[in-house]
Amino acid sequence: MIDPLAYPIMTGVAVVSGFVDSIAGGGGLIMMPALFFAGAAPLQALGTNKLQSVFGTGVALRNYWRSGLIEWRPNRLTVALVFSGAVLGALVVQLIQTRLLNLIIPVLLVASALYILLSPRMSDEDAHHRATSKGYAPIGSAIGFYDGFFGPGTGTFFSTTLVGLRGYGLTKATAVTKLFNFSSNVASVLLFALGGHMLWLLGLCMAVGAMIGGWLGSHSALKLGARLIRPLLVTISLALTVKLLWGYFAG
Repeated sequence: MIDPLAYPIMTGVAVVSGFVDSIAGGGGLIMMPALFFAGAAPLQALGTNKLQSVFGTGVALRNYWRSGLIEWRPNRLTVALVFSGAVLGALVVQLIQTRLLNLIIPVLLVASALYILLSPRMSDEDAHHRATSKGYAPIGSAIGFYDGFFGPGTGTFFSTTLVGLRGYGLTKATAVTKLFNFSSNVASVLLFALGGHMLWLLGLCMAVGAMIGGWLGSHSALKLGARLIRPLLVTISLALTVKLLWGYFAG
């Protein structure tokens, strides 16, 4: 049973989560504990988080698209494979335990944070790509699977691999990340809804906050570029690492 007071509070939390998620990903780091505190069961928390996130991501995606940073044609295969991966991930997570991920994912997040801090490629300048759009698609599919299965840190994985492998500048990588995030979020919402793991009223209230946060965050990223995105990516990566390791060894 969700306390009526939770609805406006969670809508406010969704503004913050949507802002962070539209820039660096990691909004789940804020939203998931809040959903548990509000009384959602684990699968309900995952599903409801995806429901509010798809609205916030959609608003951010629209802003990045209108700015000219997103190209559909080179990325359409990856979008399709991200969607398929997320479908599979959302199916699997409803069947198995996720405790092992709490130990594996921090290693990946620390590696991402170090890459963001130390790589000279983490700027707004495009560089020579190391993978074609087709070559990147399987990597996108794997990240999509992770997003459907668990989620937090997905935006960081997309952004860092798009910079490192596709040669995108950081702002463009952030924009394209929202395209992939939107695809995986839609897939996850469909699967969790079909599984009956959705708090619809709470999720739709939170969606209002997520859209406000997504609008504010994407406009801030477009204005400030790598000066804002780079430190926020590092902060989110390290914060999520601490949270997951604490949960693993304390739980």
